[in-house]
Amino acid sequence: MTLRSWLLAALVPAVSFGAGAALPVAVDLSPLPGAVAAVPAVTSPLAPPEGLRPCCAFGYNLQAEAFGIPVPFYQLNNVVEATALGEHQYNDSFLGAGAKLLGVSAERDGILYTIRGGFVDIAHVRDTADMTVWLFSHIWPSLGRAQTLTLDDELAERRIVLPAFTPPASAADRYTLATWLSAYLAFQVAAWHETAQWYGFESVPGFSEGVSAYSPEDLYSNLLGARTAASLILSGHAKSVAIYNVAMTAALPGVLSQLGAVTAPETRFHFDMLDGQWWDSHQNVPEKFLVLKRNYYTGDNRVPTPIPGEPLASLNVQLPHEVLGYALPDLGELQLWPGHSMQALPKPERGYYTWRDFPHLADHARSEDAVQLAKWHISTVVSGAKK
Repeated sequence: MTLRSWLLAALVPAVSFGAGAALPVAVDLSPLPGAVAAVPAVTSPLAPPEGLRPCCAFGYNLQAEAFGIPVPFYQLNNVVEATALGEHQYNDSFLGAGAKLLGVSAERDGILYTIRGGFVDIAHVRDTADMTVWLFSHIWPSLGRAQTLTLDDELAERRIVLPAFTPPASAADRYTLATWLSAYLAFQVAAWHETAQWYGFESVPGFSEGVSAYSPEDLYSNLLGARTAASLILSGHAKSVAIYNVAMTAALPGVLSQLGAVTAPETRFHFDMLDGQWWDSHQNVPEKFLVLKRNYYTGDNRVPTPIPGEPLASLNVQLPHEVLGYALPDLGELQLWPGHSMQALPKPERGYYTWRDFPHLADHARSEDAVQLAKWHISTVVSGAKK
């Protein structure tokens, strides 16, 4: 038995599927993903995901502070295992986000280490999977017709603009094209979120999210979510929210088994090996330089952020940019129009930002972070010497 097959047997739990979901729920992470053979029934257009799940700063057993004052008796564990992720819930309720913060949600989110994919943040996987399914529920019924989908502001007004075009004649081809266009756009939404966090977005006013911006595991995890949702849609698991939730619950352990997920103690070991290089265990959330290592690449053809001494953590995951002869960038894009909270961003040349601007914005963030981190190191040394 190979390592992969052993992990698959060990990590995929026995799940009872109802309401039409089918086992096994296989997720295709290959560079050239497949197409749908027949068109299954699909859900009616969904309400958009309500915000994002509370994600994890890089590290574990983290302390928190508010207004510079440590919060007593509070600690963020952050570490999860692939066999204990709970039940996926499509994120369409602010009450659900509150339940996660209070630790009473059916979902379990956090970070785990994988042999082939490095660190994976489960909240990011789930968020982009949900975004993919939401987009698909709106794109598929209207494929080829011009439409604009809107999301809540995130520094900018987020508009997903889909121009008119002539779609494929085959229903199966239209279904396949709608699936990959949805995954492609969902990843753009995730990449903008990383950018927005760096440039000042705060989901809770007054609490900076700079600690999470361009965190080394974030966008790789988002990409896994897009690919997972695409596989579920293509295999007929977008018939309803209930079926999608059950399918995600079963699929996630399988995805993580392909990556070689390890136990919680092993994940903590890998965190410990990077303490002082990728994160600083002496810092509290939301101190920005609790996270010392960032990945500013915003593209959707990715390998994990290289980890010293771990050459196997290099599995390439990507999204297609051409499907059935159609160039996906021509069929839709996320546009970021100036809103009320966009002051920290330079004015977009064309009136709005798109994915084409993300590398430039990320390069600016990289340069500024290098300067700030150098100053932070100096101040840390000086304050330590005074003590």
